[in-house]
This record gives sequence, C-alpha cells and structure tokens, in this order.
Amino acid sequence: MEKGYHLTDIKRGTYGDLSKIYEETEELKDADAQDNPLMVLLELSDIIGAIRGFLELKHPEISLTDLITMSDATHRAIITGDRKVT
Repeated sequence: MEKGYHLTDIKRGTYGDLSKIYEETEELKDADAQDNPLMVLLELSDIIGAIRGFLELKHPEISLTDLITMSDATHRAIITGDRKVT
C-alpha cells in the first residue's frame, strides 16, 4: 500500500504535550526529505500550532507573542555579535 503525505512512520503525539511538537518536527523532516517546500511550510505552521497547544496547557501565562519577543532578542544578540552561533 502506498503511503499518504509522509513516507516515514511517525509516532502520533498528544495535543498540548511535547510529544505533539516532536511529531510535527518529524513530519517537517519527512517533508524536507521529500523535497516538498510547500509541505515544509505547512509543517512549520503545524509546529506553531503544537507550540500554542503546549503553552495553553503547560504555561498558560505565556503567549506565542512572548516567545516571539524572546526570539527577537536572541536574533538581535546574534546580529550584534553578543551571541555566537555555529
């Protein structure tokens, strides 16, 4: 039988749990291996949704906007050279 969207077996996670973020990350890797840029973007969107669910359940006081603010600070530190990346 032919596979559906993904060519590898991916363990399903639970929405709101880290396992869902892991699942979506595995789906992202599979989409990249298929050289399917549209599917890659969709999986990135699904990762954001899985992160949202995790925040709602485990850290309801933190929002995606808060995470983006921290990401912006990290990006700024990289650009200015305060944080080195390899």
